[in-house]
Amino acid sequence: MLGRRSQRDFEDEIRTHLDLETERLRAQGMSAADAERAARRTFGNVGVAGDRFHDGQRFAALEDTVRDVKHAWRALLRTPGFLAAAVITLALAMGATTGMFNVVNTVLLDPLPFPDPDRLVVVNGTAPGSDLPEEFGLGGDFYLHYGERSNNIEGIFMWAGGTSTLRADDRVERILMAWPTNDMYATLGVRPALGRAPVPEDEGVVVISDQLWSTWFGRDPSVIGRSYFVSDGMKEIIGVMPPEFGFPEDNTMLWVASEVRLDQVSPGQLGMNVVARMKPGVTPNQLATELTALSKELPERFGGPPSYARMIEQHSAVVGPLLDDMLGPAAKTSLLVLLGAVAVVLLIACANVANLFLVRAESRRRDMTVRRAIGASRTQLIRVQMAEAFAVALAAGVLAVVLSAITLPMFVRAAPEGIPRLGQVGLDVRAVAGAFVLVLIATLACGLVPAIRASAPDLIWLREGGRGSTGRRQWGRDILVVGQTALALVLLIGSALLVHSFQRLRNVDPGYDIEDIYTFQYAPQQPQLNDGPSLGQLHLTMMDRLRALPGVTDVGVVNNIPLDEGTGSVRVPMEGRDDGGTLVNLTFAGGDYFRAMGIDVLQGRTFTNHEAVTPNTSIIASRSAAERLWPDQNPLGRVVRPRFAGQDTLMFTVVGVVEDVKQNEWREEGQALLYLPLTGPTADAWGMGSPAYVVKSPRAESLTNDVRALVRELAPEAPVYREYTMAFLARRSMIQLSFTMLTLGVVSALALVLGAVGLYGVLSYVVAQRTREIGVRMALGATASAVRRQIVAQGTTVVLLGVAIGIAAALATTRFLAALLYDVEAVDPVMFAAMSLIMIGVGGLASYMPARRASSVDPIEALRGD
Repeated sequence: MLGRRSQRDFEDEIRTHLDLETERLRAQGMSAADAERAARRTFGNVGVAGDRFHDGQRFAALEDTVRDVKHAWRALLRTPGFLAAAVITLALAMGATTGMFNVVNTVLLDPLPFPDPDRLVVVNGTAPGSDLPEEFGLGGDFYLHYGERSNNIEGIFMWAGGTSTLRADDRVERILMAWPTNDMYATLGVRPALGRAPVPEDEGVVVISDQLWSTWFGRDPSVIGRSYFVSDGMKEIIGVMPPEFGFPEDNTMLWVASEVRLDQVSPGQLGMNVVARMKPGVTPNQLATELTALSKELPERFGGPPSYARMIEQHSAVVGPLLDDMLGPAAKTSLLVLLGAVAVVLLIACANVANLFLVRAESRRRDMTVRRAIGASRTQLIRVQMAEAFAVALAAGVLAVVLSAITLPMFVRAAPEGIPRLGQVGLDVRAVAGAFVLVLIATLACGLVPAIRASAPDLIWLREGGRGSTGRRQWGRDILVVGQTALALVLLIGSALLVHSFQRLRNVDPGYDIEDIYTFQYAPQQPQLNDGPSLGQLHLTMMDRLRALPGVTDVGVVNNIPLDEGTGSVRVPMEGRDDGGTLVNLTFAGGDYFRAMGIDVLQGRTFTNHEAVTPNTSIIASRSAAERLWPDQNPLGRVVRPRFAGQDTLMFTVVGVVEDVKQNEWREEGQALLYLPLTGPTADAWGMGSPAYVVKSPRAESLTNDVRALVRELAPEAPVYREYTMAFLARRSMIQLSFTMLTLGVVSALALVLGAVGLYGVLSYVVAQRTREIGVRMALGATASAVRRQIVAQGTTVVLLGVAIGIAAALATTRFLAALLYDVEAVDPVMFAAMSLIMIGVGGLASYMPARRASSVDPIEALRGD
């Protein structure tokens, strides 16, 4: 193909034309000046001609590109096998990369939908050396003090979240709510789309979400000013938030106005969430330093016991981005690991297709040599090759977009709950633009090296007549296979570590059964249910009715069902010690809870039904709680005064010790937990309004309708919610790991297949190129087994080098999986060795198939073909 003229060629042509015309006119007798003027008049306006030239050149590159791509596509269609292999390989990898990047971009990279979201931070605390968690939420004392005295924040609020009851006319349900202080709206920089935000003087008011307004109230503007039963009483709706607002979770439906008053603060009551907006120019480290210094003033301002002062001495502020806190470290790690994995697969796919193009370039060497011999430039030859690479990448990009459109919704549905903004993920303009960027990257990655090599053919090859290869190593192809092998091994090792971790986690004893257990909650609201005994009697009646259902063996209740709700923490003062007490967790239980859940009773007894309806002072300790509170002593009969509800005057006697349970997830240690009965030392000490019922039955999966019928009979006003089986809760607790494991496993399998195909393709081509040489060797006496060994050795050498590099890369990268692993080291020698052997085995198999074909070469046919 001829190239377009350059600017210098065009100017030389014009000058030559004018010079020739001037000489002709001078030969006719005109003076030099007159002849030059006449020549210019004859030619016309040189500037206009230049503009026309530039206009033509402006579209020349595009025209050339389109023509080259059309020509390339026609050439590719003549080799449908090559075209299909290259397009499908790239499309699978590009589709996965496009989809995963869209997820990461939406969830991790897009800023939160608030003004200046980078200035929004979460404020927590840490107190090394204390018995508090490594990082913990704060209390009203921190919130008030920071808000009043910090010079680096311009807004701060505190919030809590959970489910509670909403009643509107005949409809009643448990919905997700939040209880933020009224400065949330100003701190986040948001305003209701309808109505107004709460002010400090507001009490008993709520703001609802756009979704709740639509589904419950039909977008009726007159809902503003109406009052409905929310959580614990009638509350007035004063505002409706915009559709895009979702804090702290996307599906939060309602925000209850609240304020922290100075006279309500109890020093040392921790566990609340605090969010602050930093002033412009302030960094999280600067804010953390200032807040740490301010926290030292808290004992002087708020008082508190000596243990509070000691905790403050150890306290340091922890400040981090709001988005990171909303997402959580495990989800962030999972998404980044998966994005890295699909990017690795894209590299493997590009290497595979680049190898295909190298093979294609070798097979077209005669064509390229002839073109070079008749005058085609290297640039023109490179452009021909790159046009083919672009055509393949473009077709793969289109197919990748289609695959992403199909698989993205499936990925979103399969992903764990709680990942913020995941519902916003979808195929959009950014995804299409990302796919086009991948097209350009794939074009360069797959086509550049083969194009450069093909553009410099050896003209001596024509004289030799294109005889077969004599065993010359093609190091470019080998290097690509080494890279594919190394990258595939990294993914295999990562996937194996997750699988091993998942198996370890599944074999953990959580301290309770998960099979044949159904759990639910309901929220009765009846006038007579006004103290502990009345609520306890209701629960005993419900448990009796549940036991009468076919197949039900045991029924109990607990305030915080394991794997669904966390327990609160309390301090238990110890006799003779002035350290503020020992930190343990606290919940409430009744009925046959321990027997239904399969929790072993180690000493003493469990609660009786009489203790559910009669004021009593019984308490049950878990094994870890007993060891923490009374090391090396018999806990039965011991008296404890847990400090909760702002006081520690209630005294309880230990009547039993039970096995530890894993409350929040199976990765944690068993909790030091105290169990209180449904009724306390006095009738009005507390009342369990809506504990979780635990029903042991082989019909656990099908009890829902029977349970709902019983609830309608006993408490028709009460919504039923949180209906699960323990098997489901167990699966849900491991879904983050299992989801990442399965996804990474699929990606790793794809990488393994691509790597094997790449090695097979290279060796198959080597065999095809060396057919004559192999035939000569066999004619001279080489055995078939010797030929097989040589080909297999060539492939195995490449694989072994790739495995060595892959092990080194895995040693450097698997540490990023540490947050997802359980009881498995990120550098596990067994997993590294096992996956390396699998990689070598797959490589050996991919090498053997071409070797077997090579050993079946007929020497006579090979020599005759030459």
